[in-house]
Amino acid sequence: MPRFMGFVRMEEGVGRPPQSLFDAMDAYIGERAANGTFIDGGGLYGLEDAVNFVVRDGTVSRVDGPYAEAKEVVGGWSLLQYDSLEEAVADQQEFADIHAKHWPEVTVVATLRQISTGPE
Repeated sequence: MPRFMGFVRMEEGVGRPPQSLFDAMDAYIGERAANGTFIDGGGLYGLEDAVNFVVRDGTVSRVDGPYAEAKEVVGGWSLLQYDSLEEAVADQQEFADIHAKHWPEVTVVATLRQISTGPE
């Protein structure tokens, strides 16, 4: 059964989502956890405490937040499992629709990526 990662990207510092979005997402995730589609996931804190390790020219550098140049951040993630790519895409559309309905003033990019199972 194919697995997928879902990511939610949005502008940093847009404020707390409305309670109606939290309520709708609780119902959405609860249904998918019950049917085995939602494996794990959650929201992420802002960039103020983020730590990046940058590998460049064979050297590793640690870069601590906050990052003044960051405009868009990953605000949440999920590990999902579906019977098909088509089912995954349709469900990601529903996820995006929930955000459009409950938080229309914020631009959200909902990304779905299939997880590689190794060399192809």
